[in-house]
Amino acid sequence: MNPCPCGLKADYDDCCGRWHAGAPAASAEALMRSRYSAYVRGLEDYLLATWHADTRPERVEIEAGLKWLGLEVRRVLEVGEYATVEFVARSKLAGRAMRLHETSRFVREHGRWFYVDGELR
Repeated sequence: MNPCPCGLKADYDDCCGRWHAGAPAASAEALMRSRYSAYVRGLEDYLLATWHADTRPERVEIEAGLKWLGLEVRRVLEVGEYATVEFVARSKLAGRAMRLHETSRFVREHGRWFYVDGELR
């Protein structure tokens, strides 16, 4: 088994791998988990493709040497075409542990979820 980095007890191909391969994420939480997995796997093109056009940067650079250690989804609120996902992602860089606590906003357009932006906690 090839465990998915997103923290769900599933094989990568059956979990975030299908979203990375082009299938639309089934929910805002699934998209958020797949974006975390994309950071772990260095999939910069996927991160850009799933970022809403109104807020998307020109490019995404994943910091060399950054090791992602785990993801905890704390709260999901999905109302129609809009959603928020609060999460904590742990990482380590050059021996220093870090924690990213964010509430991310998502929107669904034409059947696909997109990351809009996030508020750090």
